[in-house]
Amino acid sequence: MAANAITLFRLFLTFIVIGLFRRNVYIDIACIVTILIIFILDSVDGIVARKQNQTSTFGAVFDIAADRIVENVFWIYFAVIDDRISFWLPIAVAARGFLTDGVRSIALTEGKTAFEMSSAAWSRALTSSRFSRGLYGLTKMLTFIFLPATLVLKDIYPNVQIVNTFSLVSVIIAYIAVAMCIIRGIPVLVDGWRYIKPEPE
Repeated sequence: MAANAITLFRLFLTFIVIGLFRRNVYIDIACIVTILIIFILDSVDGIVARKQNQTSTFGAVFDIAADRIVENVFWIYFAVIDDRISFWLPIAVAARGFLTDGVRSIALTEGKTAFEMSSAAWSRALTSSRFSRGLYGLTKMLTFIFLPATLVLKDIYPNVQIVNTFSLVSVIIAYIAVAMCIIRGIPVLVDGWRYIKPEPE
């Protein structure tokens, strides 16, 4: 299936990026462009699956799993190499992912995919609407482009004020991305409660 191949390619590119970043400025720039491609492909795989009428439960679960791998790998990587990123950020993102995906896996046993388990309008608006998913995807993409771009700019233009401002903006976007991650996880836990609470006797 082409969509799953695209998802797998995104994972491959993610590990290529963290394996090559910080070698030299030209490779770093290529890695930043590759990160952009990774996030663009995140939209492309879903479009391809729908166009080819190849949507499936496996594809939906694989796409979510790939998203988790990509974002967690990048969060952990930048927390390690960039002292501007607190280790609490990847911890918060990973913990949220484990909780929501655990709940979603229970719902899946009852035939509900990640976006089908949303019952209330506010829940669907936060988790599965195109606006919410697009805004969150854009925030993550900007985070993982701005963070490495700042490191490259600091290498080229050390102690330049505009670079320091750019650095501050990148950290603010990172915190916004984590806040959105947590906020978007709340409806999943609320909706998922009916799948995990014991049935009344």
